[in-house]
Order: sequence, then C-alpha cells, then structure tokens
Amino acid sequence: MKRASPDAVQKALPEAVRPWVTALCAAGDELGTGIHLIGGPVRDFLLGRTTRDADLIAEPRQGQADAAAVARRVALPGVKVVVHRRFGTVRLEAGVDSLDLATVRSETYAAPGALPQVAAGSLDDDLRRRDFTVNALAVPLNTCARDGRPALIDPGQGAEDLRARVLRTFHARSFHDDPTRALRAARLAPRLGFRLARSARSGLRAAVRDGAFGAVKGERYRAEIEKLFAEPVLGLDPARAAWLLHDWHVLAALEPGFSLPQEARMPLRRLGRDAVALAPDSELPLWVAGLRLWLAPLYPPLRRRVLRRLAIRGDAAKAIVGHPTERARLLRELDRARGRGALDAVVGGLPAITVRALLAEAPAPLRRRLLRWLREDRAVALPVSGRELVAIGLSGPAVG
Repeated sequence: MKRASPDAVQKALPEAVRPWVTALCAAGDELGTGIHLIGGPVRDFLLGRTTRDADLIAEPRQGQADAAAVARRVALPGVKVVVHRRFGTVRLEAGVDSLDLATVRSETYAAPGALPQVAAGSLDDDLRRRDFTVNALAVPLNTCARDGRPALIDPGQGAEDLRARVLRTFHARSFHDDPTRALRAARLAPRLGFRLARSARSGLRAAVRDGAFGAVKGERYRAEIEKLFAEPVLGLDPARAAWLLHDWHVLAALEPGFSLPQEARMPLRRLGRDAVALAPDSELPLWVAGLRLWLAPLYPPLRRRVLRRLAIRGDAAKAIVGHPTERARLLRELDRARGRGALDAVVGGLPAITVRALLAEAPAPLRRRLLRWLREDRAVALPVSGRELVAIGLSGPAVG
C-alpha cells in the first residue's frame, strides 16, 4: 500500500483539477482554513488505483472561513463556482471537469432511514459520518491543515481495513441510519475486491430483520441502482453486485419476492463487459438495460411492484415491463434477417439501450453479428433513403 504525502497525492489527481487544488490550498492558508483531500480519492491513491476525482474538505482552524469563502478567494479563468449554502458545499466546474469542496460538518439521524440533519462539526465528526472506515481517510494538503497533524488522518483505522481488504462500518447501527449504504457496499466490495467485515454483516442482518429498508424512499434506492450500472468502466461487475444484494437479503427487504434470478446473471455480466469493450457513451442509461435484463425472468406483477418501489416511472418503466415481449419479437425478426443489411433494417431504428440489452441476451451467433453491427455498420448511412427514391417516381424492384 502506498504512503500518503501531500505532493504525491496532488500529483495523482486528475490533471485538469490540479491547478484548482493548488489555488484552493493557497487561499486556505491565507484565511486560516485547512484543505484536506478526503474519501474515495485517498482510498484509491493508497491502493495504487487511478484517482478519478478530487473531493476536498475545508476545516476552519484560525477563523470562520468556510468552503464558500475559500472558493470566492480564488480566481480561476473559465471555472464556474456553484455554492450550496444549505449543505455547506461548493462545486467548481469547467466543462466535464469538476471538484467538490465542503465545510466540515456533523450528521444526526432523527429516525432510521431518514435523511441526515447536517450541522457544523469538526474534522473528526465529518470523517466519522462516512459509510465505511476506508472512506473516512483524509490527507492534509496545505500548511494550515498539516499543522500538528499526521500525513494521513485515520480515525477509524481505515488503513488497516484497506490492508485487510474489508469494508467496516463505524458502529453497529450504521445500516439502520442509512440502509442505502448496503447498496454502496455491494458496488464497492466487488470493484475493490473487498468483503464486508463480520461486524458489518451483523449490522446489515439486524437492519434487514428490523425492517429498516422500508423507511427509505424509492428515489434514493433508484439512484444507487443507477450508479451500480454506471461503474463497469471502474472494474465493477453488475452481476456480482446484484448477487451480493440478493445474498444479503437486501433485495427481498426492498420488495418481497425481489431477487436475482439465475438466468439474469450471465446477461448482466455481459452487459458490464460490453460497457467496457464498446465505445463509451455517457448519455446511455445503462441502468435501464440492466433492469430490463434483471427483472425479465420475474413475474409481471412482481416486476411492476419492484419498479414502483424504486420509483421508476414513464418510458423507462414501460421499457422494463415490456422487455420480455419486445425481446421475443426482435429475436424472431433477427432470426429471419440473413444479411448485414437485413439486420440493419431490424436494429437500425432501435434505441441504443434496447440494442445493448438484446446484445447481452443474444445467442452466440447473433451476438457476433450484433457486435459487428455496433462496431462497423451502425455508423454507415445510405446516401438516399427509400422514401426519397419513391418521391422521385421509382417503385417496385427499382427501389430495392
């Protein structure tokens, strides 16, 4: 495992945001505010993984300058600063690049599953409110932050858990406070090659037994499901994450009868592999394809109940509910489509997300044809269409 140092950590950050971090550190020193890198970027740096983002925290040590005051102090051409005063956070944005800076805070939960109540707090408070100890790590970046502090701030022995490759919560009722942490654990464990610590498994079982998952609104679970299918490029196998949720009895806690059917596992695995192998598309709602594959083997009434529980409505819900019928129709049409042009006539007008779902479920010969279409034929456009030929007076075989 790597050793933390401010210089090494900053060099590992995405190149576009490094000047922003340098400017914020200088502004923090002027205002007496410590600037720390926290959470996932620190974890990934220590593990030797690529650091894909930068999450910073502002800790007023000599005065009251918070994240917004520090951000206002810097002048970065072309960078937009968005302040969310309610949450004490600031976001710096320029094109596709962004950086989050938050003021140290504490959290309390009025009831299990409720959204946290945020208040002012210390650096220790802020780190201990995190989901797992391996995400509760901080590296002080500027002089003010480093004063009297070690190179790695680790209130929960997260570095030891990194070495042991376990996800451990800070206390036994962590999953009661926020049941969505179970879905984050299911994403993080397979992506990092970690497992839940024994104490965390006990806490999760207790939260399932006590019905804590019923108190959370479906929109929050849906957001976590969307992330589950957005992370294959980071090394996550969606099928493995879904299996963990099934094995931990989380799916049934969300909606009785919800499970991961055996016949959905390989298509989900292929979907994740395809997300890496094919050209990336940030506009592609991969989670819709994922749920089409996942829920297709379930009985239609249960499929609809799961969608209602996850607050999925509109076109996405229609596509997921109707997937088995649409899949059967498309497979019949593709079985009759002998040439490349015939295949293009079937799939060329389909939404990209439908093609991805179909690709994940197709038998091997058809899968090879669909992959060739995606890689070679999809971008080829005829110079004229059939309608244009008819418009100039052609008909019958001449149009063909």
